[in-house]
Amino acid sequence: MNGLSIVYVLTNPAMPGLVKIGYTFQEDVNTRLSQLYTTGVPVPFTLEYACRVDNAEEVEKALHLAFSPSRVNPKREFFSIEPYQAIAILKLFNKADVTQQIEEEQALQTDVESIVAAQTMKSKRPHFNFQEMGIPQGASLFSIPEKIEVTVVAPKKVKLGDEIMSLSAATRQVLALDYPVRPTPHWTYQGRILTEIYDETYNDVE
Repeated sequence: MNGLSIVYVLTNPAMPGLVKIGYTFQEDVNTRLSQLYTTGVPVPFTLEYACRVDNAEEVEKALHLAFSPSRVNPKREFFSIEPYQAIAILKLFNKADVTQQIEEEQALQTDVESIVAAQTMKSKRPHFNFQEMGIPQGASLFSIPEKIEVTVVAPKKVKLGDEIMSLSAATRQVLALDYPVRPTPHWTYQGRILTEIYDETYNDVE
C-alpha cells in the first residue's frame, strides 16, 4: 500500500449511531463512496473525515481491532461508536487531511435529489430541548468520562465555568475537539445518558 492510500470515516443519516471505517486508493475514493450508495441505501454516506496515511490497510486493521467490541457485524465495517473516536486515532497517523477535497469532488458527482434527501433525513429529528426532555433549569449534567459538570441555564444552553454556551460547544471544549460532535452520548443527567432521555422524548416525533 503506497502513500496514495486513504482511510475514511463515514456516517449515514439512515443508520444513526453507526460509523463505517474503510480504506481505498486516492484515485478511487469517490468511486468507492459511489459504490456504497447502492439501491439498498436510501441516502448517500456523509464523509466525516479522510486522510492520507503511509499504510492504509494496516491503519484500518488497527482501527477495526481497537473498536472490535463495538463492531455490529464481523463481516461488515460498521461500528457503534461516535465519529470523533475514530477520527482522534486517525489523526495520529495522518499525513494529509483530504476531507474537504473529497467532499467537494463528491458533491459534484452526487445528484441534487440525493443530497437534499440526506439533508432532510439529518434534520428530521428535532434539536434537543432540556425543558422538553424533563431536565429543569439549574440541573447538573456530567461529562463522560471526565465527570466535568455543567449547569442547565436555558432550554438549549448550559453554563461551563463562567461561560454560557450550547451543549455542543461545551462538549467540544471538554473533549478538546476542533470539530462538532453529537453531544448527547457524552453527558449524563441523574446517572442516565442524555441519548436515552432524548430517544424517549423524541422517538415518536415524525
